[in-house]
Amino acid sequence: MMATMGTSSNHFLGVDVGTGSVRVCIIDETGEIKGVESKDIKTWHEKANYYEQSTEDIWSAICYCSKLVLEKSGIGKASVKGVGFDATCSLAIRRGMLFVCDLLRPEKETKAINATNHKLFQYVGGSMSIEMEIPKVLWLKNNMPRELFNKCKFYDLADVLTHLATGKETRSYCSAVCKQGFVPVGVDGSVKGWQEDFLNDIGLPELSENDFMRMGGVHGANGTMLSAGELAGELSEKAAKELGLVAGIKIGSGVIDAYAGWIGTVGAKVEMPKDLLSGGHTGSDPEQAFRRLAAVAGTSTCHLVMSKGPIFVPGVWGPYRDVLLPGYWMAEGGQSSTGSLLHNVLTTHPSYNEALEKSNELSKNIFEYLNEHLEALRKSENAPTIGYLARHLFFYGDKHGNRSPIADAAMRGAIVGLSMDSSINDLALQYFAAMEFIAQQTRHIIETLNHQGHEITSIFMSGGQCKNSILMHLIADATGYPVVIPRYIDAAVVLGAAMLGAKAASVDSEGNTESLWTIMDRMSKPGKTIHPTENANEKRLLGAKYEVFLQMSKAQQTYRDTVNAAIGDWKN
Repeated sequence: MMATMGTSSNHFLGVDVGTGSVRVCIIDETGEIKGVESKDIKTWHEKANYYEQSTEDIWSAICYCSKLVLEKSGIGKASVKGVGFDATCSLAIRRGMLFVCDLLRPEKETKAINATNHKLFQYVGGSMSIEMEIPKVLWLKNNMPRELFNKCKFYDLADVLTHLATGKETRSYCSAVCKQGFVPVGVDGSVKGWQEDFLNDIGLPELSENDFMRMGGVHGANGTMLSAGELAGELSEKAAKELGLVAGIKIGSGVIDAYAGWIGTVGAKVEMPKDLLSGGHTGSDPEQAFRRLAAVAGTSTCHLVMSKGPIFVPGVWGPYRDVLLPGYWMAEGGQSSTGSLLHNVLTTHPSYNEALEKSNELSKNIFEYLNEHLEALRKSENAPTIGYLARHLFFYGDKHGNRSPIADAAMRGAIVGLSMDSSINDLALQYFAAMEFIAQQTRHIIETLNHQGHEITSIFMSGGQCKNSILMHLIADATGYPVVIPRYIDAAVVLGAAMLGAKAASVDSEGNTESLWTIMDRMSKPGKTIHPTENANEKRLLGAKYEVFLQMSKAQQTYRDTVNAAIGDWKN
């Protein structure tokens, strides 16, 4: 039997650590958010592709927000029964008692690791990403004094936060499996999870010593590995004082931020044909999640989907077992640049400042202003749709490389159809073309996933981009699938973290906790649905533009190969 909680007296705290800020929310037992507070964190950025943050600064920001959200919500600290953490995929290095997060992009090390063609790469989408943590550890070995490197232990940031809260060291399957080359015991002959031959092959044999203690150890032997929200320990006296909470509160095992977004998004209650929404599965059945793609959108966008068994998809990270629900598998695709792409397109255009000034005069944000400008332009041109206005503007937006499904960090942006126009009209059309690219790439990712065996029939979005009605309709129209937007658009990630706290607080006397899916189903609020267009002409136009999108991606790779063949080893 799970622990029984009261009808309204219990609350749960969620902590989300993003790239540049911390957010803390408090929810009640129904999943209603009672307050959210945020605070910026400091990043040291001494040169391109090198970033560092201090976990001391991050923890201080968490404590500030925790106390503030309790104060503003008027909720007594004694009613908080559980805390959950999520964080960006940041490698944290422990030197003595100091943790430092390194966010660098180690290109040379990533290439060297992938050159080994190790069999575990099939569980990370075919190759190690520059964003994963093993390449960063190898960079540190190559660039730190050896005696200092030998004293370091390596963590994912979410695990560090759990450790700071409990004083107890545990590791989450989410961080280990997704970012560090861990294969769960029993999968493909894995005996200890960590792969000793792989670490030897890539030049990190010292991480295998003492049963992989520097990476978290072996589960059940000298370490503990937990799925999302499983009880990681209780809040220590020291941490309770710092957070303004009561010692002994249950702490749930943390996750990477995108996975918290999945938790806070895919349980949204919506009216939709059962064949699209859940395949006929009931709300308490986690298998309905197999048809729901979670798109967690921010600076970039992560696409996550669950499956009952392992499905291997080239260019898509995973499949990962046990990270959220024990025994189930997750795949993680993504777009390297979405929110940041739109920002780049706007701010680099000659008419940006003029458009920004006009939007401020109307007390609108720049996206609202441009969306209205596009509609006014459509009417003035007597065009059937906004997309018709941009029918001969072809935009390819991988300015920061392609994460999925091409998995090519060298991909860059391209645009065909430019004129001499540099007015706000041209700015608006380029902005629309960038949104169209985001939608078409979403289709590309979904088609790739489904071609390999997934059964996605709906998209559950979260993040600030959900407020952009044109973008949401473009994604629905381009993919042909309904887009579901949850109630808490901006807070889905931190809501997911709070649900981890609720799971930990449900622990019974035998150490068992309530199913995370059951908690999600109970705590998720109704959302709204955007259905794809039924206009045949609009479908044909988007279909044609999708074919051009695919051709542009292939053409760029062909161009690079042609030039590389011509110059050979010229630089050497």
